[in-house]
Amino acid sequence: MIDWLRDDHRDPSVEVDGRTLPIAIRRNARSRRLTMRLAPDGSELRISMPTWGRTRDALSFAEARTGWIEAQLVKVPRPLALEDGTIVPFCGDELTIQWQERGARKVIREGELLLVGGPRDRLAGRVQRWLEGEALRLLREDLNFFCERAGLDVPDLRLSRAQRRWGSCSGERSTGRCIRVNWRLVMAPDHVRRSVVAHEVTHLVHFDHSPAFYHLLGMIFDAEISVADGWLKREGRSLYAAFG
Repeated sequence: MIDWLRDDHRDPSVEVDGRTLPIAIRRNARSRRLTMRLAPDGSELRISMPTWGRTRDALSFAEARTGWIEAQLVKVPRPLALEDGTIVPFCGDELTIQWQERGARKVIREGELLLVGGPRDRLAGRVQRWLEGEALRLLREDLNFFCERAGLDVPDLRLSRAQRRWGSCSGERSTGRCIRVNWRLVMAPDHVRRSVVAHEVTHLVHFDHSPAFYHLLGMIFDAEISVADGWLKREGRSLYAAFG
């Protein structure tokens, strides 16, 4: 796996609508051309290029496409101000935060309310920890379900805080596999979260995206993959609005 890295010699950036936007460059031996996308939270521009590519090529590529970059920045959801009355997405529904300073420190869900107590300046952290706990619970259920369908042993599960990946599968069968899933998916509709888990479970058998991979995925996933993929493509950035 190749990670996004800063250029070794300088910190490239591009000016867009009065804002300096950092550029993260990935050099990939498989790349034949330059491609560009915006980080989900709008924090940086990511350019993939061949290994022989120069930093100045990436800069020129970005500067020639500032109009496109501006249009993408407009789509980035604004961060939520987590406070009393804020609506937080959860499993495709909405929960309203109800804060009381003298309320219980443990976050409790009551219907469509999320009851949060303690100091106001720690509210965001308490809500995130509750969401992560719910994510782990639901993802474990999903993982068990799809592994049973595929006739596989259940691997280790870990929550991910990745900025650009919804899930990953790593490790060897001999030493033990591990599946990582982005905790933010607990805020997405159930079928979207489950599609990511099913995808990674399928990678336990086929570590590629061959026809055999998609055949098995279609057999174990109990909804339309294209619908879940479409939701992530349209709405995925919104999951970063409350928690960057």
